Amino acid sequence: MTIRPVWKHDLPPAGDICRMSAVELAEKIKARQLSVREVASAFLDRIEAVNPKVNAIVSLRDRGDILADADAADSALAKGATPGPLYGLPIAIKDLALTKGLKTTFGSPIYADFVPDEDDFFVERMRAAGAIFVGKTNTPEFGLGSNTYNNVFGATLNAFDPALTAGGSSGGAAVALALDMVPVADGSDFGGSLRNPAAFNNVFGLRPSQGLVPGGPMNEVFHSQIGLEGPMARNVRDMALLLDVQAGHDARAPLSHSGEASYLDALAASPKGGRVAWFGNLGGHLPVEAGILELCEAGLRRFGEVGFAAEPVVPDFDFDALWRAFITLRQATSGCELKAHFDDPARRGLLKPEAVWEVEGAMRLTAVQVHAASTVRSKWYRTLLNLFERFDLVALPTAQVFPFAVSTHWPKEVAGRAMDSYHRWMEVSAYASLAGCPAVNVPVGFDPQGRPMGMQLIGRPRGDLAVLQAAAAYETVLPWPAGA
Repeated sequence: MTIRPVWKHDLPPAGDICRMSAVELAEKIKARQLSVREVASAFLDRIEAVNPKVNAIVSLRDRGDILADADAADSALAKGATPGPLYGLPIAIKDLALTKGLKTTFGSPIYADFVPDEDDFFVERMRAAGAIFVGKTNTPEFGLGSNTYNNVFGATLNAFDPALTAGGSSGGAAVALALDMVPVADGSDFGGSLRNPAAFNNVFGLRPSQGLVPGGPMNEVFHSQIGLEGPMARNVRDMALLLDVQAGHDARAPLSHSGEASYLDALAASPKGGRVAWFGNLGGHLPVEAGILELCEAGLRRFGEVGFAAEPVVPDFDFDALWRAFITLRQATSGCELKAHFDDPARRGLLKPEAVWEVEGAMRLTAVQVHAASTVRSKWYRTLLNLFERFDLVALPTAQVFPFAVSTHWPKEVAGRAMDSYHRWMEVSAYASLAGCPAVNVPVGFDPQGRPMGMQLIGRPRGDLAVLQAAAAYETVLPWPAGA
């Protein structure tokens, strides 16, 4: 492993409270060994010390209002209130999710002053579980692209090098976690928006199975099946804690379903190991920056120490056709959702070029093309089902490039190959998205320049628990703590 980069470690050190796991913090609050005010104060001090340097948390609430919420939580606990799983934990919600009474901009000037009167379904659950919302985490405009910058709040800087991107679209969440400004965070993911920033900032991020975390109320409830929400954390147990709160059927989200009674409790079982299909760069189909495959393969060798044996595999599939299907389905959802802004002359000029590209692509689509893309997606799903008859997990790099200069909107070239769209360099993330399978980013280390990287572990449909258990097993052989 290379020596860890110095930028993060040149920042003021986090106090003991901020370095505690979310699980431990929740337990100490419940046992009244820590007051909610103590915890909130510690994290607010950390945010004030560090956030101005990286711009991860935006729309930060007034400190006095947050501490008043903390005092109310302490008072309720003293009177015998039953604490929820997230009771008293200070959390910032990604700025793509609705937060009642707290500004939600989607990273767009169009919504620069928008204050929702309702929560997203999963946010509603986090609030009911006792979380104290301190603000939002930064995101690119409408979540488009994996570099977190926008014209409302500016750019979020990488936790390990301020010259580099944080990734995205959950870049603010990943950096806030990596720099101990929040104990746990939510993210969202269409084509890697949860996994990529986790890889770029040395933390964990889980894209759950399609439907496990109900989306809404803004989403079109039947058609939008690829973009979804999930947990991010500095360790796997914290990720399971948040998933327990986020997951489960909601009648308002008709494609949602229930999972395990408790993912956190189920992690107590010892992992059994298994077989891993290592896709690598898919036999050369994917251009990958030098050094990434080597870090992932070193991670797989460590994974072998806890019983997971990896074998190189390249599925027999037309991956160019699969990428075209991804573009079509993304434009048919994201592009169509943005069309109302495009159609309004007053708002069109406020859209970033990537948003315009999605809308214009959507306007050219026919029903026949959307159906054909769905057919390709279904074939890919069946391909993975067949593969899971022999393997327990699929492994891939989480990204095809290391974190790049924050001033670069998106990589125009990877390993000498030109990229033909703003997200082509993230093709490696589309495979789990299109299959609806759970996928977790696990850290694999740093290159000689100190740039972090991660690896995806993809599991069977609705196999979220198995993926979490595998990630927990992998975590035990990491030679450094995630988020370190």
